[in-house]
Amino acid sequence: MDMKRDYFEDIRLFESKTVLVWSLLFVFMLAILPFIIPNYYTFILNLMMIYIVVSVGLNILVGNTGQISLGHAGFFAIGAYGTVLLMTHLYVPFIFALIIAGIIAAFFGFLLGLPALRLEGPYLAIATLGFGLTIMHLIGRWDFFGGRAGIDVPVLNLGIHKLGIDLILDSDRSKYYLFLIMTIILVIVAKNILHTRIGRSFVAIRDSDIAAESMGVNITIYKTLAFAASAFYAGIAGGLYAFVVGFIDPFTFNLSLSVIFLVMVVVGGLGSIMGSISGAILITYLQFDLLKNISEMPWIGHAIILISNKWFNVVGIENISLIILGLIMISIIIFEPLGMYGTWLRIKKYWETWPF
Repeated sequence: MDMKRDYFEDIRLFESKTVLVWSLLFVFMLAILPFIIPNYYTFILNLMMIYIVVSVGLNILVGNTGQISLGHAGFFAIGAYGTVLLMTHLYVPFIFALIIAGIIAAFFGFLLGLPALRLEGPYLAIATLGFGLTIMHLIGRWDFFGGRAGIDVPVLNLGIHKLGIDLILDSDRSKYYLFLIMTIILVIVAKNILHTRIGRSFVAIRDSDIAAESMGVNITIYKTLAFAASAFYAGIAGGLYAFVVGFIDPFTFNLSLSVIFLVMVVVGGLGSIMGSISGAILITYLQFDLLKNISEMPWIGHAIILISNKWFNVVGIENISLIILGLIMISIIIFEPLGMYGTWLRIKKYWETWPF
């Protein structure tokens, strides 16, 4: 039995030298991947890493603290607009603009966490839903944010233009390595947070907030902290997202996006970093590759077109894609409550005990 004997075994980044070697090989594979795949798939990989950051942050809130949120598209929008406006109006360098936008999103997350002290379940979901919709409509009405027309995103410059230091990333491949480094750092930070006193307090609140409070856990601090940390991750991801798509408008950050974020967490596995990563990868691939050209799928594509024309409106194909995503989520909840991470645990247990 693999039993941890002290705290340092629990917080170490790699469980063994074998895990370290495989991790290094995996990172090396990711480093050369953009050179062996088409540019469009590099674009998809960039989106995957952005959604991994959102999913990991949302899992801190939903999976580890037990607080539901349907308003993370609002934090995502704050990060995107905040980063772009800081760069275009105040000429703040990209890295600093991204961090400041993340902090602004964390502040709004803290404010949204205050109602969570008295709300639970569907009532909390409705409150967060209202926040997300409010952010979307406020951005759409204010000319400072570009209104309903949206705003163009400037070039991604890692340098300081005023000092004559420019390091422009103008291709998906060049942005890929920046996103990869930031994703790895944020995932490691999230993993470490969950192994500290803060992370254990989150889990205690999720299991029973009354029992956690009786053991000395400050419910007020840790619930609002969970919202702030999760919002910070969403804000950082939003800032990166703006430079992937090159243009942002308020309608991008709608209710459907918040639901998709939640689907990533549930499909991957609640309370698991690896589950958040796998769920974000799967849902992003389905959205932007497999289900994007659903009418061109062999055998069933023609049937789907006929069903869409008969039973749906002019955007029926998009509706079918959402229906399939919903069916995947429902199926996982019914047959594998632990999500994709649960499936991985079953496979791992099978090979460790084989042939017994």
